[in-house]
Amino acid sequence: MNSKGKIYGVSLGPGDPLLITVKGMQTLQQADKIYYPGSLLADGSTSSYSLQILQHYQLDTDKLHGMFLKMSDDREVAEQTYAATFQEMLADYQTGLQIAFVSEGDISFYSTFAYLLKHIQQHQLELEIIAGVPSFILGAAQHQSSLAILNEKIAILPRMKDRDTLSRYLEEFETVVLIKVRSVLQDIRSLIQQTGIQIVYCERLGTTQQYITTNINDLENREIPYFSLLILKRI
Repeated sequence: MNSKGKIYGVSLGPGDPLLITVKGMQTLQQADKIYYPGSLLADGSTSSYSLQILQHYQLDTDKLHGMFLKMSDDREVAEQTYAATFQEMLADYQTGLQIAFVSEGDISFYSTFAYLLKHIQQHQLELEIIAGVPSFILGAAQHQSSLAILNEKIAILPRMKDRDTLSRYLEEFETVVLIKVRSVLQDIRSLIQQTGIQIVYCERLGTTQQYITTNINDLENREIPYFSLLILKRI
């Protein structure tokens, strides 16, 4: 065991287990303990997209430790979970462990790790963050299209509900990426249909359930999962 601990933030990529970086994989193989995020469901069961990716790497399962968040908008409850998890990580660090915290996609892009990062930085712990592939990059690759060329601008918007706001972004940016679209797709569908904007809808990218379409009408009766996104391009 090393005398000095270290924390690594490791990006897993959007779903395909091969889209982790070589550095990320080596870090997981060498880590003493790996924390992963997940959800605590109403019936008491848990689920974790990150764990599904980790299970492909044939790691020692004794190293894996879940941090499960209740499915709630109550940020106070979530903060309590982050604080408790950080205290566990701090104890590991102080005993000299090499600790990894993982996240699907890129760990700096709308990641749970951001809430632990502030605790790590406040305690001035040694930290290394390993970048990864975010889902919208994979979406463009799978569709075999470019996100931007020359001086084109890109906007990334979570949970966009106001079609007027979206209209303004589409006037200013050549490409708009909407993430977390499950709750907003119905509100913006008519705008997309009326304007004739080119779209690429993607869900569960990098998994065996991956689905991509360029026809907004295909989504009319489709159940939209959490891991979905929409790339809009101005013609």
